[in-house]
Amino acid sequence: MTAAATSPAEQGVAGDVLTGRVLARTCAAEWTRLWTVRTTWWFLAAAAVVMVGIGTVAGLDADGDASPGAPAWLASSVTAMPGQFALLALCLMAVTADYATGGIVPALQWTPRRGVLFVARAVVAVGAATALGVLLALAAALAAFAAARPVLSLPLDEGLDVLGTVAVVFAAGGALAVGLGFLLRNTAGGLVTVFLVMLVLPLLLPQFGYEWMTELARVLPGTGAAFLLLGEVPGMTTTSSVTTLLGWAGGALLLGWLRLVRDDANR
Repeated sequence: MTAAATSPAEQGVAGDVLTGRVLARTCAAEWTRLWTVRTTWWFLAAAAVVMVGIGTVAGLDADGDASPGAPAWLASSVTAMPGQFALLALCLMAVTADYATGGIVPALQWTPRRGVLFVARAVVAVGAATALGVLLALAAALAAFAAARPVLSLPLDEGLDVLGTVAVVFAAGGALAVGLGFLLRNTAGGLVTVFLVMLVLPLLLPQFGYEWMTELARVLPGTGAAFLLLGEVPGMTTTSSVTTLLGWAGGALLLGWLRLVRDDANR
């Protein structure tokens, strides 16, 4: 008996289904892996303490000082700036932990398609960090509203805008951290790089007073995040900020993917 012949189109569909199934299973495995390690919960706890704690303090300070009806959503933006670093570290550790322990070798034995593993790990880590960031930003606003009630308000339209901005910032920052994790394969180096481009250099470079350093600071992702969340960066616009964040995130992911598919995993 001979096997039934299939057309090239049917073979392509079968291949697509198989790849999708492998990707779904890999995402499920990555999700389980992410939530079964203690480090994830520590980073989540740190982000929650920072964001909800600062939101509560902001609400207490606003009680009696803010104008009646002022939106509590400012707490979401303000707390997202420091709180993002715990979740960016979570994204980075989701990648570099395997390189530190040697777990990347069995991971690629289970999922030999490196592109599939890359996409699954990036989607799960960035998706989790973004969702957690939005939820904590909402919790920070609710904490500020409860602490300052009835001074502050929670207008829905402004809340959707603020939470959408938080989602963009956390998603781009998480993608940057994942890309750096695959590129550097080192937790310490990745953390230092993330802190430099997201916090230290955007704050430090303009202080020297040189125009070229100020211009350099404007093309760093931390400056774009600061403008979107706080809106106090001269020379930046919403378009330039989003473009800067997406450019850094896309570039880091591309470089990380290239190293994963071209270099030995255990080096």
